Amino acid sequence: MNRLAELLNRPEFTWWDAVDILLVSLLIYEALKLIRGTRAMQMAAGSVLVLILFYMSQLFPLQTVAWLIRTVLVYVVFAVIVLFQSDIRRALSHLGSAPFFRYFARAERAAETIEEVVDAAGMLSKGKVGALIVIEREIGLRNYVESGIPLDAEVSYDLLTTIFQPTTALHDGAAIIQENRIAAAACFLPLTVGPGLDRDLGTRHRAAIGLTEECDALAVVVSEERGEMSLAVRGRLHRRLTSDQLRARLQAALMQRRWMPGEPAPGVEAEAER
Repeated sequence: MNRLAELLNRPEFTWWDAVDILLVSLLIYEALKLIRGTRAMQMAAGSVLVLILFYMSQLFPLQTVAWLIRTVLVYVVFAVIVLFQSDIRRALSHLGSAPFFRYFARAERAAETIEEVVDAAGMLSKGKVGALIVIEREIGLRNYVESGIPLDAEVSYDLLTTIFQPTTALHDGAAIIQENRIAAAACFLPLTVGPGLDRDLGTRHRAAIGLTEECDALAVVVSEERGEMSLAVRGRLHRRLTSDQLRARLQAALMQRRWMPGEPAPGVEAEAER
């Protein structure tokens, strides 16, 4: 009766209780997602079995089982840290990549992406290897991503230079970067139909101009014939850029930084542009 009276006289349920339950449920859900398909899943199943045995030892006179479980539990925490250190690191890394934390790391990741793109474009330019790298901004490029080969890989100098090697199957087309990751390669882009283009502009340059006429994406182009680097922004092609100039324009467009001294202001055509 006393137990029943305690249950009936519980404090009033408040919205803080709802938040508490929601947070605990979310933590359990994320933990299950992390351990799914790993050896930690077997560890979790074993832990549930140990808890069941422990509660059974409390309900029934199983003194030896209760003593054994209490003795072993003292060392379980240290065993888990040693045996599952890789899974723990992965879990903490996953927690740090949550949207709330990604908001603060966005500028740093954008800077790293710019450096990788500039380094790759510079190396491809020296070797006169044609390339077309598109960076998504506010307007999504899902339709163009689906036209290529999905990658979903970290942006890196090595991967970008490998994609555009003539011996690879991905070199013909554009590589599209979304949220600081290479979403796809060998993507097809619309060609510009605007008159008055220089005759020395090839398909890559026309595709870069055509795409940026339709959206706010940035397109870095490396000419296969001349080895020059260009940047297409809002349908305008800035040509014959150095690595420093390309970096400055990308930083200004993606990180809201000021144009470097001596550089044309954003939106102003560079020498020999379209």
